[in-house]
Amino acid sequence: MARDSTDSRGGRGTNKDTRGRIVDASGGLFRRNGYTGTGLKQIATAAGAPFGSIYHFFPGGKEQLGAEVIRWSGEMYLRLFETAMDAAPDVVTGVRDFFAGAAETLRETDYADACPIAAVALEVASTNEPLRQATAEVFTSWIDAGTEHLVTSGLSRETGRTLMISMLAGLEGAFVLSRALRSTEPVDVAGATAVATVREALREAQ
Repeated sequence: MARDSTDSRGGRGTNKDTRGRIVDASGGLFRRNGYTGTGLKQIATAAGAPFGSIYHFFPGGKEQLGAEVIRWSGEMYLRLFETAMDAAPDVVTGVRDFFAGAAETLRETDYADACPIAAVALEVASTNEPLRQATAEVFTSWIDAGTEHLVTSGLSRETGRTLMISMLAGLEGAFVLSRALRSTEPVDVAGATAVATVREALREAQ
């Protein structure tokens, strides 16, 4: 899962505006430290922005910023998934390549960067409804997009949705294990399982 350098308005790299830098920096900190473990002063410092600019762009404070980061990160990761699937000659290869990319990103970032959506969902889903809704929207968009790819490959919508939920659950769980073990083995195993499951479902659908 290669990292994407697009900012929250679609700009590139060094041309990010202040709002984009704040969102981007928040996403990185949430991946590493979690939502509750990240302070607004940390975000301002990482973004190279005045502390007051956070409330200028996000008058709702950390909660509003968190929801924005969740939705922005969700779109970014969805683009990475779509890119992997579109570049592959078939859906099985696409699934394999996506999991391989996720493992590569963990290695490249010394297991610091996983999925900020799952991290926030685990922390606040039962205590913060706006953030729960934001994470639910993102997960739903991922499930819907993955289901479409599987349906296009020849599976029924019901089967495609079931497989996509299973793959997403496997990937998110593997991220937790990989970060704790400092090994990509869980992601590799989850990827191999997903590939085998999709391949078998396609065989049965023929």
